[in-house]
Amino acid sequence: MLSRSAEGLYWMGRYLERAQHLSRLLRLQTEALVDRPVGEIHFGWLRVYGTLHRQPPVGSLELLAQDDYTLADSYTLADDLTFEPTNSDSVWSGISNGRENARHVRHCLSAEMWTCLNRTYLRIQGMTIQDIWAASPERFYAETVADIDTFAGVAAATMYRDEGWRFLNLGRAIERVQLSSALLHAQIVAAELTHDVSEVAWTGLLRLYHALEVYDRTYGLTVEPRQALDLLATDARLPDSLARTLHRLSAELTDTAASPDTQAAGAAHRLVGRMSALVNYAWLDQDDLKALLQQLTAHGRDLHDLVTASFFNYPLHDVPAR
Repeated sequence: MLSRSAEGLYWMGRYLERAQHLSRLLRLQTEALVDRPVGEIHFGWLRVYGTLHRQPPVGSLELLAQDDYTLADSYTLADDLTFEPTNSDSVWSGISNGRENARHVRHCLSAEMWTCLNRTYLRIQGMTIQDIWAASPERFYAETVADIDTFAGVAAATMYRDEGWRFLNLGRAIERVQLSSALLHAQIVAAELTHDVSEVAWTGLLRLYHALEVYDRTYGLTVEPRQALDLLATDARLPDSLARTLHRLSAELTDTAASPDTQAAGAAHRLVGRMSALVNYAWLDQDDLKALLQQLTAHGRDLHDLVTASFFNYPLHDVPAR
């Protein structure tokens, strides 16, 4: 496979995973705007912006006393994270960039995949925050999540299982590891900053990862922060856990074709092994989870650089003269 095609599929997977992850967070956040206390709304925005390592467009995320002002701020923040084209992490940018990469690798996709993604792209292109805010913003985010879920299902059912399939899934897995470790870190930091966080904030985090029922069966109905974090990080049977995602990432990296840059490829494999060891062996004995999650996030960025060096921007060797 040409390196530019592999890179296009890789980035398509990353952008769509990013758009879906943010849509799930924003759905949870906009649902909380209806009847939750101001402190919980403030906590939610701290968590979202902490995950993205982004500053709000105006001012800072200071807790305001009046509900009206808080809701007005929420409108501005939701616009920044949903439809702002200059924000590379916004939902609009994720779908738009994912579709643009898909257009360049159209020959690697099934017709059904292109139709599904193009329909999602066209649905949101003419929208603004005013269009979704007046009715039900959470419905818009739920529909966006469902559209990307549908695309993933269509890809699983119709895409040819060649190297393109591997690079698409490799991009999704790397993005998920980075986003998940950043979100868990942001959850801990936001809890420390707000001091008084209700159980709802941790219940919402479990819901985000489809893990609330599993938690109830494992630990009981009372949600304890450390137990919630342990479940989301180390339970390999949970589809979106860090342990499960790293296992999938290792498998995709192993099954991908040999890299022209064997040194960078070997370093990538070893780095995934270290990340897996942090989650599977060091996590439960670690008291400072923030430091461990920061380390995972940094490793995720380094892994992206190694994958890029291994498969996309590898050095060309001189052909000996005859």
